[in-house]
Amino acid sequence: MQKKVAIYCRISNQYHTNSESIQNQKQILKNYAQKKHWTIYDIYCDENYSGLYDNRPDFKRMLNDAEKGCFSIILCKTQSRFTRNIVTAEKYLHHLFPAWGIQFVTIVEHINSNDRQNKKTMQINSLINEWYCEELSENIKRVFRQKQKQGQFLGNYAPYGYQKSSENKHKLVIDKNTAHIIQFIFEQYAYQKKSYATIAQMLTSQNIPTPSQYKMLQGKDMGRKGIKQYGVWSASTIRNILHNGVYIGHMIQNKENKINFKCKKVVGVAKENWIVAKNTHEPIITYDLFMLCQKKYK
Repeated sequence: MQKKVAIYCRISNQYHTNSESIQNQKQILKNYAQKKHWTIYDIYCDENYSGLYDNRPDFKRMLNDAEKGCFSIILCKTQSRFTRNIVTAEKYLHHLFPAWGIQFVTIVEHINSNDRQNKKTMQINSLINEWYCEELSENIKRVFRQKQKQGQFLGNYAPYGYQKSSENKHKLVIDKNTAHIIQFIFEQYAYQKKSYATIAQMLTSQNIPTPSQYKMLQGKDMGRKGIKQYGVWSASTIRNILHNGVYIGHMIQNKENKINFKCKKVVGVAKENWIVAKNTHEPIITYDLFMLCQKKYK
């Protein structure tokens, strides 16, 4: 009776060569399985997913099938394709897979979990894979910080009132469709003595799309569903706009960071550690108007 094998391929959204492509992985693994006379049960692929996290669609589907006993072998090009997380590696390679009768095999490192001598190799690989992710994360952070100090915009979406330059995505240019709303907010707060809540109510009554709605209307936030064309402005949105130095031409970044390379949770950064680059783009309001709003807040 031929053994049934599950082929697993993964590639992250980091830079990669053609040799690491999904198609290349598939072909190599299919050829290997055929030479071993294994029956391919299914091919599971996760593209643009980091190996640090387990929330990969086909990864979860494969593990569910493994627990059901749909196959007896999981075949990967390298252990890092399966996971770069040392906790996940320990959980499955050394505990659940043996309990489920699953044999884990890789081509490059010649790992076969049925061979007891491979246990230390798998554990060492787990450490190396996690160290790689940590070092990569630190390198990316260093590059990002340098770009932020140079005044390059690194956000996914431009702040309300601006848009990314068509010539340089790291440069902000004024969005003529919304800049006048920013001016209105500052003038109402500084000169007309309106409160955050009152300004929010005024914009809502005029059917001005909120920043989130405007993004969706521009096709820049299509992942969010159920947002109406017009909605309710909040006092907190007004407050955040009034105290954002981006509107006087300054780039203020590094306001929040992930806790660490393994945790996606984001926490605020102390103000003294924000990265501020001055006069990086055209301001929407004057410095005097901005400072008047800051003094009023105090």
